[in-house]
Amino acid sequence: MADYHLVELATGSAWDHARGRREQSGWDAHAEFMDALVDDGFVVLGGPTGEDEAGNAVLVVDAADEPEVHRRLGADPWVADGHLRIESVRAWSVWLRGE
Repeated sequence: MADYHLVELATGSAWDHARGRREQSGWDAHAEFMDALVDDGFVVLGGPTGEDEAGNAVLVVDAADEPEVHRRLGADPWVADGHLRIESVRAWSVWLRGE
């Protein structure tokens, strides 16, 4: 059984609020990093919330514990350079699931 965590990422001090998400500096490196986490099975679902380009993002990740979440996401170029910060990490028990 998977060990899911619900992660909220918020914009950090390096975020340029005059630019859209894909126009932020370092977008390509961030996108490549996140795609690799999906390919690895770590990120199960993810994306920005709301309609605002500067809104938070939510991820569902498959990780053994919270330290693994921080370790893996801390390597994201956008977390490392301050575009994003990890706002919260919560263990998530999935009881309902459609197929």
